[in-house]
Amino acid sequence: MKVTPLAIPDVVLIEPVRHGDARGFFSEVWSRRSLATHGIQPDFVQDNHAASAPPFVLRGLHFQRPPSAQGKLVRVARGAILDVAVDIREGSPTYGQHVAEVLSAENWRQMWVPRGFAHGYCTLEPDTEVQYKTDAYYDREADGGIAWDDPALGISWPVDAAAAVLSDKDRTAPRLADIAPPFPAGSW
Repeated sequence: MKVTPLAIPDVVLIEPVRHGDARGFFSEVWSRRSLATHGIQPDFVQDNHAASAPPFVLRGLHFQRPPSAQGKLVRVARGAILDVAVDIREGSPTYGQHVAEVLSAENWRQMWVPRGFAHGYCTLEPDTEVQYKTDAYYDREADGGIAWDDPALGISWPVDAAAAVLSDKDRTAPRLADIAPPFPAGSW
């Protein structure tokens, strides 16, 4: 398993090895021991699976406030996404900055998005399925979001606003500057 820190080093790209033959393939997609050697030690409590029929379904940018903050290990079982993590830890040297990676069933990459980040993705192909593990349960009271198209974030999404397939929640999410810091300085 190859683990590579991204431009914001707390977010990492994980590349599991796939062993294939005429029957198909086998891959160890998560190993507590392997990730612990890289300082990643989540206690996963929930697995989520999302399917999106059309391309350009945009989900996010989502987060949960402490004490229900979630770290996520994201992978694609079918199709492809542009996966994005935005640092929303007040006082962080990378506050308001983001990293983005294409994750697909073909490239088999995963992204670890730790607590303190807003997360979102845009599907690049029809019939895309995304699976992710979380280290905290979903908590409606702690649920929050940031506008996917907040110009201050500078995210280069592969779709314009008119073509993005959005939920009402994501369509009306506030900009980062318009919310109280979800992870105030000293809390992370």
